[in-house]
Amino acid sequence: MSKDRLRTPDVDELLRALLALEDADEAYALLQDLCTIREVQDMAQRLAVAKMLSTGEHYSRIQELTGASATTISRVSKALNYGADGYRSVMGRLEPDASGE
Repeated sequence: MSKDRLRTPDVDELLRALLALEDADEAYALLQDLCTIREVQDMAQRLAVAKMLSTGEHYSRIQELTGASATTISRVSKALNYGADGYRSVMGRLEPDASGE
């Protein structure tokens, strides 16, 4: 049911916009225009947390490395275990890390 409330025509248009991006520079520019700096940082942090959780890293180490709160780590863990598999599908496509880090 919650998926249905999220999936509006405006959200579908946002999805089409994301899929229309051609490279990282375009994605970065769109994120800068759509989101606050903090929102972009929070999303990046959540993805980092998801990567660490998927490799079995402990909460305390994740907090130490990312600065994420226990609540954030728990929410990401819940999404990994019971969510829509968004993290898992994108992480599978990011391996190995394309940024060279």
